[in-house]
Amino acid sequence: MSAALGPADAGRRGRWIPWIFVAGFAVVTAVNATMIWIAVDSFTGLDTERSYDRGLGYNRNLEAARRQQALGWQAALTARGIDRAAAELVLEVQDASGRPLTDARVEGQLRRPSAAALDRELVLRPDAPGRYRVRIELPEPGLWDAHLRVTRGGDRLVIDERLVLR
Repeated sequence: MSAALGPADAGRRGRWIPWIFVAGFAVVTAVNATMIWIAVDSFTGLDTERSYDRGLGYNRNLEAARRQQALGWQAALTARGIDRAAAELVLEVQDASGRPLTDARVEGQLRRPSAAALDRELVLRPDAPGRYRVRIELPEPGLWDAHLRVTRGGDRLVIDERLVLR
């Protein structure tokens, strides 16, 4: 028969249990320290390459938007699908006093958000005073982004619109 364990023996058997908790916390601390070291060592501190240059570009865009708003030009872009393979874009532009904007150059791109390979360059030709038109062959119908620039002399109006062409 085995002898019954006394209270002194029970204390010796359970002394290792607190050390399991200490070891578990040591493992967690070591893993966290390793992850912090890797993160600090690999992060350059820059979210964007050439961020300073991009920031200057952003400031130029803000200034261009202020100049564009000061011009007071108004534009309305309409698009209609002619058939599944072609569409027509018509841009009507007025100056600040509401007169048709003539002698302007209108160009830009028709961009496919899901496939850059389908993007098309656009040059809209004058159709009537203040109205510019282009017919374009579409590789496929659907969602398109029109990015147009209207320039006359040193003045510029930028138009960005999302279109659904069927």
